[in-house]
Amino acid sequence: MFSGDSVRAGEVQKFEALAARWWDVSGPMKPLHMMNPVRAGWVLERIRRRYGSVEGVRVLDVGCGAGLLSEALAKAGCAVTGVDAASEVVEVARRHAGEAGVAVDYRVGTAEAIFLGGERFEVVTALEVIEHVAEPAAFVGTLAGLLEPAGVVFLSTINRTRRSYVTAKVGAEYVLRLLPVGTHEWKQFVTPVELGAMCRAAGLRLADVAGLEFSAGRFVVGRDTGVNYIAVAEAGGSKVLSADDAD
Repeated sequence: MFSGDSVRAGEVQKFEALAARWWDVSGPMKPLHMMNPVRAGWVLERIRRRYGSVEGVRVLDVGCGAGLLSEALAKAGCAVTGVDAASEVVEVARRHAGEAGVAVDYRVGTAEAIFLGGERFEVVTALEVIEHVAEPAAFVGTLAGLLEPAGVVFLSTINRTRRSYVTAKVGAEYVLRLLPVGTHEWKQFVTPVELGAMCRAAGLRLADVAGLEFSAGRFVVGRDTGVNYIAVAEAGGSKVLSADDAD
């Protein structure tokens, strides 16, 4: 069932504070800058497989931030709409896209609001977002509801393991200072098994899961999902959200 906004006010404030340095490759978003080429490539490859081309494929990038993924997909030829609840971050995204000459339809808002507005997309992305939302299962249900028939959802997040606590939480925030302290809450991390269950409940089929491994100073796609991972889920089940489910 649709259950309202997934937004957590504290999370919005946290990322608003980072808006001015979002596109600084050596700043607080450095890990995302390092990860973005490989995750964008993974998404684009699977869009090509499904639709034969990325040109003109309509993508909704949920939790777009200042547009790292949105711009990469738009440059490749997708028709991208980016939505984020953090207004200052979206303003940075608009300004950067304008300066770069990249066409992205950026909006301040939520996935739930777009769902209730009746728009549907061939592809929905929510990368590094689910660990920050209020109700992850309901959020996945909303993403499913935003899809056209036979559409696909891409999600990436951090696995809730001992290793992720050491590396993605303590290591990244307290030891290496790659991220501001408090960026993540380990208990909010989602395991692939949990994500698969959320997808099934939303009428989606989890079609592929891959690890985003940090190796030799860069991120690569691999089989190790013990810390970061990315997944794609396909529409087609019987429980995909409809507007009639909203309350």
